[in-house]
Parts: sequence; C-alpha cells; structure tokens
Amino acid sequence: MEFSGKVPTRKLGPGGPEVPVFALGSWNIWDRMEAEDRLALMRRAVDAGSAFFDVAYYNMGPHAEASRTDLLFGEAIRELGLARSDYQLCGKLWLWEYPQTGFAGQMDVSLERIGAGAGGPESFDTIVVGDFMGDIDIAQVVRDVQAEIDRGSFTSWGVNNWPTESLRLALATAAAEGLTPPSFAQLKYGLVRRSMAEGEFYGRWFDEGTLALQASDAFEGGILVGKLSPQRKIGADVGGIRERIVAAYPEVQRIAASFDATPAQLGIAFCLANPATANVLFGASSVRQFDDNLGAIPLLERVGAQGIREAAAELWLDREVRADGVWAPPVA
Repeated sequence: MEFSGKVPTRKLGPGGPEVPVFALGSWNIWDRMEAEDRLALMRRAVDAGSAFFDVAYYNMGPHAEASRTDLLFGEAIRELGLARSDYQLCGKLWLWEYPQTGFAGQMDVSLERIGAGAGGPESFDTIVVGDFMGDIDIAQVVRDVQAEIDRGSFTSWGVNNWPTESLRLALATAAAEGLTPPSFAQLKYGLVRRSMAEGEFYGRWFDEGTLALQASDAFEGGILVGKLSPQRKIGADVGGIRERIVAAYPEVQRIAASFDATPAQLGIAFCLANPATANVLFGASSVRQFDDNLGAIPLLERVGAQGIREAAAELWLDREVRADGVWAPPVA
C-alpha cells in the first residue's frame, strides 16, 4: 500500500501549530543509523510534508546517558541546508531536576547542541514538559513555561505523564493568570495501550477539545512491528504487560494482512482513527520504514476509522492499567 502525496495536517491542540500527522521521534533514533541514511530520511520527511521532528537533550534522571542523538540531528539539518521554514521542532523540558535545573538553562543547552548560532534553529515550535516525578510546584511550572514563551524559546507546549490533579491545576493556573495553557499531551498510545488516552485520565480533555493527543511508542519499541526481542533500550513497561504484548503480535499480523497492510501501517492508522490524535510520533530509521509507514494514510482512508477500531478492539491490553486515573511509577 503506497502513498505518494503530501502528509495531511491536524491542529496540535488549541493554540498549537498545524502539524503533519507523522512526526519523527528522537529518543536515540538519529544515532541508530549512518550519516547517509540520516540525511536521506530527513530529506524524505521534508519532501513528504512530514518534517516534524521531536528533538531533545537526554542527560537527566534516567536519561543521563550522554546521548549524541540531538547533536547528530543538528549536524544533518546544517548539512542538508534546510531553511527554518522547512521543518518544525518539538523539544523537551525535563522535570527530573527541576527547579534546581531551570527551564531557561535547559532550552539554552538544547538549542546550542542542535546548532543555534551556527546555522541551526534558534527556537523550537513547541515543547513537551515531561517525565513527571515527585512533588512539583505546578503553578510555578506554568509560570516558568510562560517565561520561556516570552523569551522566544517556543510558542506552545504540552505535557507527558502528568497526574490528573496536576494537569487540572496547570489549566486552572493558566486561565486565572492569563498564561499559555498546555495544548497537547504526548502519551503512550496505540493498538495495545489505550487506557491513559481513552479512559478517564486524559479522555475528558481530549473529548472536549481542551487538549490534542500526540501518540508515541505506538509500536512498543518495535515489538508490534515484529522485533519481539528488542536489543536496545525501549520505553517503560507500564503495568507489566509486555509479555502479553509480545504474545499479541501474531494477531496484529493477521489483522494487518486482512487489510492488505503491514503491522506498522495498522498501528499508525489506529492512532489516527482517534479524532483526538494530532500526530503520531515514531522512530523510523530508514527511508524504507518511513515510506512503509506512509501507507497508513491510504489504509485509514480505505477502511475508515470505525473499521480499523472494530478490527483491533480485542488488542486493547491495558484496560486495567491506570483505571483509577493515577500515574504510577513505570515498571522497568
């Protein structure tokens, strides 16, 4: 199933930018390929109208790994000679060491590493404030985010894995003080993990249009596209259901084959079948993978959102996870 047009766009929540429904994620994807392949993949994304890149400096908390993925991304941007209008950037602000490590410093380091002042971008389009752990002064977080918006670091923001009460307080603080509220949530979401996005936790805000959904880790670190024993570090197994996910892969294959599609196309089409989804963040590491993923667009058009969801109904494996709407520390 091939797609040769331009990737469609959706709004990344109220106040957010118009973005392509495909987004390339950065958790070590740029250092999983050779330089030639990086350049080819980024050029293909630009040509397909899908140049939305999630790029972060991973050197805090559990991510203190001295990753070079953002450095390599910046080098590729400069080597390709891309104009800033050719692509969109989604950055990260980490809460692991906040407020000791403030947002201004984090933004300065992130931008410097991807080439600000040396032909690279001078700002992000949007950012995610993520990896919520511990007792955080949420009202101050909203104020500090606003300070970075006023400084020109980015224009909109989203959240990742925030407890219900914290998100409610952030929205209330923004409304009461005339500050910029979060416009989207980046969440684990896909064929097998749906409770956080479709349940009581975030579902209310998606249903009423307060937030848009940015779906991430839809392939469970590659398991749902056939890499059943990942050799690299992948996302946390929240709820301890990974063995069940591995066991479900043959059913994913069967359903995809029934639509004359690949598992990757099915997984992305499922995410986009949810009207709350603004875009799907994935970690393709080759033009071939990217082009295969593009086939999700004609698949969704041909089968329809209802048909996709009905076919995949029994793949929902985390129905009981976070049923009470409380974020629990990830199971490693």
